[in-house]
Amino acid sequence: MLLVPLHHDDFFRPIHERPRPIATLRRELYESLAPIANRWSTLLGKPGYPPRHQQFLDRCHAAKQLRPTPLLLRYGAGDYNCLHQDLYGELSFPLQVAFLLSVPGTEFSGGEFVLAEQRPRKQSRCEVVPLRQGDGVVFAVDRRPVQGKRGVYQARMRHGVSRVRSGRRLTLGIIFHDAT
Repeated sequence: MLLVPLHHDDFFRPIHERPRPIATLRRELYESLAPIANRWSTLLGKPGYPPRHQQFLDRCHAAKQLRPTPLLLRYGAGDYNCLHQDLYGELSFPLQVAFLLSVPGTEFSGGEFVLAEQRPRKQSRCEVVPLRQGDGVVFAVDRRPVQGKRGVYQARMRHGVSRVRSGRRLTLGIIFHDAT
């Protein structure tokens, strides 16, 4: 897997210097997802999130998280992405989005998007999310609330990409918190 900057210059340029469509997409998605993030925060007893993305970025920057996190991931044959979480500092937004830019079955084979949910005192549960070119998937960065028999509990989430068997797979990742 190769991480490709979204701008021809250094990856760590401020988001306002990124291509306008990416910055706009990041802002608009955040503002649509903030109500969900705030419901989750209430359920999990955690602090909430401001309604505007710039307000959240201001919090990130105050915590010395200054590097924008949207990225383009390019996978070739044999590449994969182990199960992981995109946590890049003390502050994080609980949701992120990935868009598949390539055509499965034509431009690449394999490379399925995988989610793993680690539930307390239970086996992990994995899901393969079938995506077509242009599809986006919204998923938990770290933990999500789950209704159990005794109330709401936290399930730890991780995500990854299975091995690409042939071709090239491109993905746009939109992470809403900035990195340290």
